Amino acid sequence: MNMLLEEFKHSVLPIKNKLYRFALRYLGNEDEAKDVVQEVFIKAWDRRADLHLYRSVEAWCMKLTRNISLNKLKSGHYSKTEVLEDGLTLTFQVQSPYESTETQDMLDNIQRFMKQLPPLQKQVLELRDVEGYSYDEISEILNVSPGQVKINLFRARQSLKKNLQSINAYGITKN
Repeated sequence: MNMLLEEFKHSVLPIKNKLYRFALRYLGNEDEAKDVVQEVFIKAWDRRADLHLYRSVEAWCMKLTRNISLNKLKSGHYSKTEVLEDGLTLTFQVQSPYESTETQDMLDNIQRFMKQLPPLQKQVLELRDVEGYSYDEISEILNVSPGQVKINLFRARQSLKKNLQSINAYGITKN
């Protein structure tokens, strides 16, 4: 029994913040995201004796987070609030006011363009480039093939690149 508690502490508790950020991106409500993480912890605790059977406990917890978040969205029993930073924060050593403003504008544009992506592209991009998951883990979390993960990631990155290039072109178009 004590060994199960140690395994739970080692494999589930350290990913709390990742689970929270992931739920927050789905729901846009901090309290609801915290509730989702609590639900995931309860389900993981209930299955603590079987945790060793999962290839990746973290991927399984992310999948649970996704499913619970989607269920909350479908039920409509939550209130959405605007998240200010959405988890994107960068710190720089020394920046002039101009550089600081330019950096913040770029982050704001990236967030805006990410919100415009189709849901699957957005999820794949966040899991790969923000959270650092492997293609196989993303495939498991989102229930899609690894090929679909790669295609959606490519398309999301291309879309972001195109949008960022268009705002930085200053009206100049290439023929």
